[in-house]
Amino acid sequence: MKICIVTNSSWNTYNFRTGLIQSLKKGGYEIVTIAPNDGYITHLEKLGCRHHIIDIDNKGSNPINDFWLFIQLVKIYAAERPDVILHYTIKPNIYGTFAAAILGVPTINNVTGLGTVFLHHNLTSRIAHELYRWAFRFPQIVFFQNQEDRDLFINMKLVRPEITDVLPGSGIDVEKFTPTQTKKNTIFTFLLIARVLYDKGILEYIAAIRLLRSKGIRAKFWLLGKIDTEAGLGIPPEEVAAWEAEGLIEYLGTTDDVISVIRRSDCVLLPSYREGTPRTLLEAASLGKPIIATDVPGCRDTVQHGFNGFLCKVKDPEDLAAQMERIMQIDEITLMRMGSNSRKLALERFDQNIVIYKYQQALASVIAETM
Repeated sequence: MKICIVTNSSWNTYNFRTGLIQSLKKGGYEIVTIAPNDGYITHLEKLGCRHHIIDIDNKGSNPINDFWLFIQLVKIYAAERPDVILHYTIKPNIYGTFAAAILGVPTINNVTGLGTVFLHHNLTSRIAHELYRWAFRFPQIVFFQNQEDRDLFINMKLVRPEITDVLPGSGIDVEKFTPTQTKKNTIFTFLLIARVLYDKGILEYIAAIRLLRSKGIRAKFWLLGKIDTEAGLGIPPEEVAAWEAEGLIEYLGTTDDVISVIRRSDCVLLPSYREGTPRTLLEAASLGKPIIATDVPGCRDTVQHGFNGFLCKVKDPEDLAAQMERIMQIDEITLMRMGSNSRKLALERFDQNIVIYKYQQALASVIAETM
């Protein structure tokens, strides 16, 4: 049996789907990965995958570029003739599904997050909604990463309820992401991990830091993630550099060793406007860190307020600052207990084996229907 896995980046496939790929390989499936070349193809090949490179405009909505993506996928699917295709992220979900439908190949789709087309209301978002509505007539199964995203698609009549299900994000390898820290840092250290986009709540983080500094509160404030200014969604590097010069943050850039960075922090936060199930918070939870996150879909699924961290209001720097100050004032024993509670949630709800098992069931069902 042959399965194609299609995403908007090979980095995404390797970092978020390795456990699934390894499990499917052990089950005897041949895996073909399809994604742009962003430096991780060799990693996928070492996992035993064959890879096809595609060009994909992740940020734009140019119909010519999107039609070219559709043509590329039709050609690849026709050549490979997979038994099932797994689609992730918006453009593979839409154009990959259209390509598969033309060739009669069954698909399992995963809405990993709603993205800006659901945060903003404009012509682009309206077009995206209609494309989803047409594309999602064809998949055998559509997975969502939280119940609220699933309900939104159903209420907007973008998908039929009977083909939907919910997964706990991409899941987390709890054997790899294991806790080590047993005490607070001398200087309390906050860590925000995200692409440096406005919708991730970066400006609210900076404003909260200014509020804390104005009260004389001493702490370290780290920012880890790629600066991405395409399509006007990202914060310019000059602004990030200005924050560093002002002494507000330490910008850590990007890393392939996120585990060591999280382990050196005291609290991981994400003041995002909306998420699927944020991978960074799953990593933090599995590593036993207290979490501060906005009380929005996706983020709130990773935090039980007062148990393993705190929820704050979205787009509210004052409330974010209040929760940051609150967690700093917690005694060390209680803080460590919160971290242990995060680990408990990761083991019970976000273990990647839960995700893998659901995919195995879905694949078996889809393949059985086509035989």
